[in-house]
Amino acid sequence: MRQAIHQLKYRNIRALAAPLALLLNDFLVAHPLSGDVLVPVPLHLKRLKERGYNQSGLLAAELGKLTNLSVVDDCLTRRQPTSPQARTATVEERRSNVSEAFVCRDDRLRNRQVILIDDVATSGATLNACAQALKAAGAISVWGLTVAREI
Repeated sequence: MRQAIHQLKYRNIRALAAPLALLLNDFLVAHPLSGDVLVPVPLHLKRLKERGYNQSGLLAAELGKLTNLSVVDDCLTRRQPTSPQARTATVEERRSNVSEAFVCRDDRLRNRQVILIDDVATSGATLNACAQALKAAGAISVWGLTVAREI
């Protein structure tokens, strides 16, 4: 799993998004979540330009096809560049790194049940920071769904 995510994220093997999204879909079938919209964890514009794509956006798009849930990928934004979470050593550093890094640019997610999509959760700091921004913008609920959990 680590290698597949690494290939998707850093080696431009975008075709891996579909089979990884199938795993997410299998999880949702077995463990349904209250959600009416998928929202990928955003990259900062600078990192998006460097990479050329958002791996979480690819996963959300593929999962949206499987679940018939709409994907809103241009509302939650990363307003400040942050160091990659993989380069932080502690949970506190991870929390500090993404604190107040996310904001919703409008109220399209107000009164919506959001399923937040990311590739990997380690400490949960990024998912929590995104959830705070989504809840501040009026989301009813936010669930985080990731392909992998790193321990």
